[in-house]
Amino acid sequence: MSVRSTAVAGSFYPDDPAVLAEQLDQLVTPGHALGMPKAVIVPHAGYVYSGEVAGRLFGSLDAIAGHVSRVVMLGPSHRVSFEGIALPGVEGFDTPFGVVEIDTAACQRLLDIDGIEVRDDVHQQEHSLEVQLPFIKRCFTKARIVPLLVGGASATLVAKAMKRLWGGDETLMVISSDLSHFMEYAEAKDKDRRTCHRIETLDGPLHGDDACGCRAINGLMLLAKERGMQVRCMEYLNSGDTAGDKQRVVGYASFAVYEG
Repeated sequence: MSVRSTAVAGSFYPDDPAVLAEQLDQLVTPGHALGMPKAVIVPHAGYVYSGEVAGRLFGSLDAIAGHVSRVVMLGPSHRVSFEGIALPGVEGFDTPFGVVEIDTAACQRLLDIDGIEVRDDVHQQEHSLEVQLPFIKRCFTKARIVPLLVGGASATLVAKAMKRLWGGDETLMVISSDLSHFMEYAEAKDKDRRTCHRIETLDGPLHGDDACGCRAINGLMLLAKERGMQVRCMEYLNSGDTAGDKQRVVGYASFAVYEG
C-alpha cells in the first residue's frame, strides 16, 4: 500500500501514540447535543491551540459514529498554490495510530470533474487535513477517507465534488478551517462573531481574511442553501483563550450542518 507519511506529527500533535491517546482522552469529550449532522466544520491548528474546539465537536458525534464509513475531508492548501481541487494518489495517510485508508473508488469518481486532479505534491506537507486524522481514527474506527485540498476553486466546483460523494448516513463531510488570523483579541472576536453568523445564515461568499478554508466553506454553504440545510455554530474560542497570548490571535469555531 502506498502511504503518505505524517508531516506535522511531533509539532502540531504528539507523534508518540500513547501520548497522543492520552491527549485525545482529554480533548475528545461530549460537549454538544449534535444529533445527526451531515457535515461539520472544525479548526486545524496545533492541538494546544484548537484541539479543545475540535475535540468537543468530534466527541459529540456518538449518534453517527456507528453509521459513518466514509469521511470526505476538505481543507485549504497553505503551502502550495494551485487552481482547482487536489486528490492524493496514495492509498492511505499515516498517523501515529496507524494508516487511515483512502476510499480510492470514491476518489476515482471525482476525476472526471474538470478542475479536480491528483496532486501528491500538494498533500505532502499540508497540515489542514492531517490534524483531523487522529480524531477521525479514534471516533470512526473503520471509516475510510477522501482527502480533498481546495486551491483556487469556485464554490460551484466544491459543491459539485461534494454532491458526487454525498451519499447517505454512511458519509460525513468534514470541512477544515480556522477563522481570522493574527488580529488583536477583541478585534478578532468581533470579526469572528460576524463570520460565524454569516456561516450560520449561509451569507456567502467568505474571503481569505474571514477563514483560511473559505473556499471549502463557500462550497458547503452553496450546497446547504440548495438543499435547505441548517447550520449551527457549536463553539468559538481563539488562541488567546487557549494559549494565553491575546496580542495576535487565531480564531477557531466548530459548526454542525443538518439536512432540512
